[in-house]
Amino acid sequence: MSDGGDLTGGCLCGGVRYRATERPMGVVNCHCGQCRRFHGHFGAYITIPRETVVIEAQDTLSWYRSSAKAQRGFCSRCGSSLFWSGDEGALLDIAAGTLDQPTSLTTLRHIYAADKGDYYTLDDGLERFPQGAPEPP
Repeated sequence: MSDGGDLTGGCLCGGVRYRATERPMGVVNCHCGQCRRFHGHFGAYITIPRETVVIEAQDTLSWYRSSAKAQRGFCSRCGSSLFWSGDEGALLDIAAGTLDQPTSLTTLRHIYAADKGDYYTLDDGLERFPQGAPEPP
């Protein structure tokens, strides 16, 4: 939302709706193989404290354990890719494409750039990390 307030969003069919009460610094594009398969391209995410996200409708929210340390949330009716949730930590990643517009967000960086698909280039001048982003100091 352009007014700097809560961010809202949901899946294509409306079976899952959420509200995020904390605004992220921006969007991060993840090019890892799992994100590319889950989204059909790279994954664009915002990352915010889990406690600041309220799931307002979740009738069709399903979770898939995609690795030993994380799961991914999606709509079981329309197939929309919504969330990435690590088992450890207090953060939740929300697929930026599921946010209601306008968001007033910008893309910050690319992570797992070494794993990007061979059918596209990264030439936007944004910061790139071959693997995940480094931990903050």
